[in-house]
Amino acid sequence: MKNLTKFLSDVRVELSRVEWPTFNDFVGATIVVLSIVAIFAVFFGVVDKILSIVAQYIFSLGK
Repeated sequence: MKNLTKFLSDVRVELSRVEWPTFNDFVGATIVVLSIVAIFAVFFGVVDKILSIVAQYIFSLGK
């Protein structure tokens, strides 16, 4: 139990040393991440559509 108490005390000390981002930094980083995710989603969606069209074309040749 003593180890747990010391650990939690150390965690509290370390968290007090952390320089937390400001709200504007947080919002800016969130916008960047969501934008990149959206760009990759569109990119992979287009690639998937192209590959499915190519696959359908290849498999239709055998008929």
